[in-house]
Formats: sequence, structure tokens, C-alpha cells
Amino acid sequence: MKFGIQINEGPYTHEASDTAYHFIKAALDNGHEIFRIFFYHDGVHNGTRLTAPPQDDRNIVNRWTELAEKHDLDLVVCVAAAQRRGIADADEAKRNGKDTDNIAPGFRISGLGQLIEAGIQSDRLLVFGD
Repeated sequence: MKFGIQINEGPYTHEASDTAYHFIKAALDNGHEIFRIFFYHDGVHNGTRLTAPPQDDRNIVNRWTELAEKHDLDLVVCVAAAQRRGIADADEAKRNGKDTDNIAPGFRISGLGQLIEAGIQSDRLLVFGD
């Protein structure tokens, strides 16, 4: 089965990101395909490289980066939600007059069309978080 995933909550404020991560790992381990992971609303905070959790805590952003690299996953951060929350790649930072970017490796910024495409191309679109 091919899944599209939408994550609407931040990495340390809600269980949605952890639950989605574990679901995706299990799905991949069982031979399913992940078409795209779309981070929306506060879920865009999963894509900032500036998180610095304590050493004895899980690094959720790094887990997403590593999982994407290992399985060639498409991690898409919603551009409008990212702009509202101060998350930018190099192009968005330049376009908005910011002096730096903070997007984590493996993530990319794009629009809602990517979420629509995930819904069309996947057998199921699963939403994690409100």
C-alpha cells in the first residue's frame, strides 16, 4: 500500500510526530511505500535544524532526516505555515530579506499542491495531529 502522510503538530508539543515516525518506520519495514510526508501547521517545526534537545532525549528532527535519507523519503514543509513560524530554506530566506535559513537536511519547502498530489497518488492519506 502507498501512504501519504500529513503531520500537523510540532515535535515536542504533541505525540503526533512520534506516532507518525513510528508508523512510517513500521510501514516501510513491512514493505509499504511512503509517497510523501507533508508537514503542515505547527508540524513545520519538525523541519528546523535549530532544535537542540538534551543529550538524553530523542532528536526528532534528526530522526526525520535519517529516515528520509535511508528510505529516500520526500519531506515537504508547507511554505505558508513555515513563513508564519520563521522556518525558511535559502531561497525563502533571501526572498523574504532574512539573513539565514534554518531548514533541516532532507526537508524542502513547497506549497499545498504537494499535499494534494500526495492525496491523489497515495492509496491512503493519513493525518497525524489536529
